[in-house]
Amino acid sequence: MNKIKMIAVLLLTALLSAACGDLGNNKKISIAYANWSEGIAMSHLAKVILEEQGYDVRMLNADLAPIFASLSRKKADVFMDVWMPVTMHDYMEQYGDKLEVIGDIYDNARIGLVVPEYVTVRSIEELNGCKDRFAGKIIGIDAGAGIMKTTEKALDEYGLEYKLQTASAPAMTTSLGKAIQKQEWIVVTGWTPHWMFGRYKLKVLDDPKRVYGKAESIHTVAWKGFSEKDPFAAGLLRNIRLTDRQISSLMTAVEQTQKTETYAARQWMKENRELVNSWIPARQGKD
Repeated sequence: MNKIKMIAVLLLTALLSAACGDLGNNKKISIAYANWSEGIAMSHLAKVILEEQGYDVRMLNADLAPIFASLSRKKADVFMDVWMPVTMHDYMEQYGDKLEVIGDIYDNARIGLVVPEYVTVRSIEELNGCKDRFAGKIIGIDAGAGIMKTTEKALDEYGLEYKLQTASAPAMTTSLGKAIQKQEWIVVTGWTPHWMFGRYKLKVLDDPKRVYGKAESIHTVAWKGFSEKDPFAAGLLRNIRLTDRQISSLMTAVEQTQKTETYAARQWMKENRELVNSWIPARQGKD
């Protein structure tokens, strides 16, 4: 009998270990993000919240094309920086049938061509008349970014005799900062929300042809079926909503930190505990 009981105990222990192993696998999540300042901030905020809820979170940094491809193949779970309906329209057209929109984080996003406030140009239509002042170039970001595709359309629509230069988002803001220090004229591909509007006096050029569209929304997207696989994580991500003030303070905290993005996001979470707690859904049953 003792041997039989011992065997039963060993079998039960093995079954429990297997169950716990399955649960651990279910609590893993990967968050993809591009080098856009709002995406970096929001994604790391989600990371620290999910970690506090017991998740093992993997962060995947890449350009937009591989991010959408990875989501569609379930190689990444979530992307929190999908601008709709204009900026990332092409990507959603291509991959949308394999994705699901989980939540709407922010509703006052905007893209366009941005200049320092001291530049006297007010509209995109005026750019050709000041081509020499801008050295005939628009400082852009990553080649695959939606704002770059839209700016290519703007070059055609407005007949702009400018070269759109590819760079990273950090390189773009560095060029902007250096030009402002020297009071030089510069035009960049820009968007709000972005910390640069808090640091510098900037303006978005009027777009009478509406190439860049009106205000957009920033959404969280996952592979199709993710919310069924992990309803708790999907519910948490769905609940994340940010106002102008909240997203601005989060981005500023991440941009100005002398430590890591994760550290800055964790500090912001502590300072906004009541808001963060309101996003966390009630758990159904036991983990």
